[in-house]
Amino acid sequence: MKRDRVLLVVLTAASIFAVTLGMRMAHSLFISAINTQTGLGLVAISFAFAVSQLMWGVSQPIAGAIADRYGAGRVIAGGILLVAVGNALIPFAGSTAALVFAVGILIACGAGASGPSQLLAAVARLIPPEKRAMASGIVNAGGSFGQFTLVPIALGLSGLVGWMATLWWLSALLVAMAPVAWVLRGKGGAAPGASRDEPLGTAIKRAFHDPNYQLLSLGFFTCGFHVAFIMTHLPGVVAYCSLPPAVGAWSLATIGLFNIFGSIGAGWAMSRWRSKSLLAALYASRAVAVAVFLVAPKTELTFLLFAAVLGVTWLSTVPPTAGLVAKFYGPRYMATLFGMVMLSHQLGGFLGAYLGGIAFEANGAYDWMWYADIALALLAAAANLPIREARIRAVPVAA
Repeated sequence: MKRDRVLLVVLTAASIFAVTLGMRMAHSLFISAINTQTGLGLVAISFAFAVSQLMWGVSQPIAGAIADRYGAGRVIAGGILLVAVGNALIPFAGSTAALVFAVGILIACGAGASGPSQLLAAVARLIPPEKRAMASGIVNAGGSFGQFTLVPIALGLSGLVGWMATLWWLSALLVAMAPVAWVLRGKGGAAPGASRDEPLGTAIKRAFHDPNYQLLSLGFFTCGFHVAFIMTHLPGVVAYCSLPPAVGAWSLATIGLFNIFGSIGAGWAMSRWRSKSLLAALYASRAVAVAVFLVAPKTELTFLLFAAVLGVTWLSTVPPTAGLVAKFYGPRYMATLFGMVMLSHQLGGFLGAYLGGIAFEANGAYDWMWYADIALALLAAAANLPIREARIRAVPVAA
């Protein structure tokens, strides 16, 4: 496969992930404005965002099954357009049901149809196997780059034109991005140890009875809990600490910036160490980072340093998780099977987003959420260690 074609495929997937993830991360900046506009309250708004986390997970295996059968390009393009419509409707959502429909259904299902399971499966299908590890890291870094750039842009735009117009501008950007999904068109190839004609149901049953798949999904549940809680409530944590709102925006942007290096580093590391060991180390480091943050003085510098450390591990779990799915089951039904793992991730995300609002309303603080985060991160690290994965062959050192 020509190098230019590989580069086009990888950069296209990375760009789509940049716009969709960056836009979703920017939504947390508008929670206070939505609450002021609607008077719904933090719990109701947290519920809408929690439903979004859940439906993002539910939609990915469904969209993956459609993409595996009919091709990824049209599914991804349709998903981007759904996100654009939902984003544009947020300013008109004057009730909990309307906000759940815009954020929790349209945006979430659209983001699921154009999310990492579809993008990474398309990339795995379109490029040679030896390039997949680094390519997955670059695609993942694209999402982080979108977070780093779009969150501050959204903050700046909201100061100039207001939060409603900012959402409409972001919707226009999404519409402009939809046609590039054509580059990722096509279906998957055969799975290892199975014919190309293996039914989807058989592939799913085979995976669900595999302890490796079960442990991988359990670990990814924690990742979703952690990411959704931070993504939804970090601006609230900043406000609780009596710091300016810009600290929340720049903290989210810093997470995205440092995850660019973390994602590319994860792609590099996958060719040298076993993915299960990499995942265990990433989850354990999150537990340490949160514990240190809890006892540190809550200054602007503390938030930015915490965001930088957290950013290295933020979405760096995605390439090794997707890589293990591809390694165990091949690219044929990867969009579906990785989508099911993403569903576990988003079940955790639902709890992280929703319980964050409940915890604050009940206790006036987020402390118990941080404690749960530490415990779950340690559980995830332990869950990945028993996964049976072949050792990585040593990479020869050039003379």
